[in-house]
Amino acid sequence: MVELIAAEGASNLPYARHQMALTLGWHIIFACFGIAFPAIVVFTEWLGHRRGDEVLTGLAHTWAKAMGVLFAAGAVSGTLLSFEMGILWPGLMDRFGEVFGFPFVLEGFAFFVEAIFVGVYLFGWTRLSPRAHMLSALPMVVAGIAGAFFVVSANAWMNNPTGFRLDAEGNVVGARPWAAMFGPSTWPQFTHMWLAAFMVTGFLIASVYAVGMLRGRRDRHHRMGLLIPLTVAAIITPVQIGVGDWIANTVADNQPAKLAAMEGLYKTTAGADLSLGGVYVDEELRYALEIPHGLSLLIHHDPDGVVPGLEEVPADQRPPVNVVHIAYNAMVAMGTALLGLAAWFGLVWWRRRRLPRTAWFLRAVGVSGVAAVVAMEGGWVTTEVGRQPWIVYGLMRTEEAVSPAGGLAWGLAAVAVVYSMLTFFTVVVLRRLARGRDTLAPQEEGATR
Repeated sequence: MVELIAAEGASNLPYARHQMALTLGWHIIFACFGIAFPAIVVFTEWLGHRRGDEVLTGLAHTWAKAMGVLFAAGAVSGTLLSFEMGILWPGLMDRFGEVFGFPFVLEGFAFFVEAIFVGVYLFGWTRLSPRAHMLSALPMVVAGIAGAFFVVSANAWMNNPTGFRLDAEGNVVGARPWAAMFGPSTWPQFTHMWLAAFMVTGFLIASVYAVGMLRGRRDRHHRMGLLIPLTVAAIITPVQIGVGDWIANTVADNQPAKLAAMEGLYKTTAGADLSLGGVYVDEELRYALEIPHGLSLLIHHDPDGVVPGLEEVPADQRPPVNVVHIAYNAMVAMGTALLGLAAWFGLVWWRRRRLPRTAWFLRAVGVSGVAAVVAMEGGWVTTEVGRQPWIVYGLMRTEEAVSPAGGLAWGLAAVAVVYSMLTFFTVVVLRRLARGRDTLAPQEEGATR
């Protein structure tokens, strides 16, 4: 009977993986807006009131409406994702739920707080004083960040499980949920995600206004709509590069197989090179650009440091190297390009206190949002696929956790349809919102009459 259940679970594994990848990859974009957008909106509103600038106040009002739409879409996708943990991976929840399930409970409370104050903020524009209105946003901002922390802490636990013991039969005993929330990967992984949220949100918003400016809309509404989120993203980007070094060292200490897959490193090497690009074939990375001793220097801060290779790991415990390596390189490439864009913007602003005037700058900003999303998705693919074949690193394989129930293929198809429709209607609503007369800044609205 056990063998039959295991066989059914193994046949379900591709469908469960693809469904989880689809929902997580889709939802994480909206989660970024939930984390970062409220802070950007409230800052813009505060700046508008402080300067008596109706353009900035109108811009904040416009963004608040878009924030409400994105929050609603994210709430739908996040709810589906929560159910999937129990539906697709009952083996995981049954064995380890008492250890790492606590953050999901706390995330539920954070979501309710955020939802309440999103409503207060959206409907309080004309009903509250400016001070009271901005103060009402603070719980929304804090709850969005807290919710992200709780979800990321659960994922970090899956990468580095702590806060429990196993008895002689392999059963969980002595569960300590609070300790599980604060394992070795929690803070670097959360910080990396938190900064990524501001990068994605900032560059995506700026890209919308950059496209508008390329089409001839050079009014102050569009300039400030580009300048504020781009400034936020540009400041965050170099910080994110530094945090990337922190999280790489955490991976090296706790998940050496993941690091070896990220770099396509098969043999344990002293003075390992840092590999950029390339394809992993027959236990060898080919066509890569290599920086001599770069990986050892990055991980150990020693050009002759020893880096374990995939040969140290049994073949059935190695992650799919090409997927991890390509995703990691996509993240690094996009992050480096965004760092260059941030440096370009920062240098011109420092010297001349204005945006670069060349159309190439606006074109670069116009594609920066997509680049930021690619970088973030590449990072999550690296994190999740790099942990394979483990759903709980070193303790439970993914096929042991998947549901043996039938119909998972239909579930995948249904989720794909639902998410496609949700994406379509979200884009339609945002486009209509952007074209509405009520989204214009007050003096610009008067100018069109």
